[in-house]
Amino acid sequence: MAEQDKGRQERHNGESDLSIAADEPERKADGITKTLAVSPEQRIEELEGALGVTENKAQEYYQQLLRLRADFENLRRRVNKEREEFLHLAGEALVAALLPVLDDFERALKSPGDKIEDFLAGLEMIHRRLSETLTREGLEVIPTVGDVFDPTRHEAVAFEEAGEGPENTVVEEFRRGYVFRGKVLRPALVKVVR
Repeated sequence: MAEQDKGRQERHNGESDLSIAADEPERKADGITKTLAVSPEQRIEELEGALGVTENKAQEYYQQLLRLRADFENLRRRVNKEREEFLHLAGEALVAALLPVLDDFERALKSPGDKIEDFLAGLEMIHRRLSETLTREGLEVIPTVGDVFDPTRHEAVAFEEAGEGPENTVVEEFRRGYVFRGKVLRPALVKVVR
């Protein structure tokens, strides 16, 4: 009997259990014919039970999906809030670093002195202090005159015909350009040899 069941399974591999049940042969035992197949009502009850289990699993998975989606939205909001706070703190640190320079400007404006040379020397010291502070924060000047023109760092606003210098070389700077922590903050405006 086990061999017949195995043979039946091999023959009907991939077919539904209902079609297998319909094909079940009848057996005679003690002169009475018995059907080995399960009755359709019993099979329907089994399938309804399996459907109920599957629906419960689907509902459970759906609830998990909703919880995960809510958790993801909460995480996204928290990350955005933390990013904003970080940017505010970074800006706060830069402003705090620039306050001494502002103080120097205020002192220079309150007492310009009698000589213009002294006033200009004071402004040069303030400029140097401002440059040093910004350099510590990550600001770098883009080199220009004598360098090869780089369209990612320079913006050509004037051209000069080739003469003494090599072609595609920057010969004059109109406005200084800056890189902040590896990113071009403002390209330099330059004159280039053609």
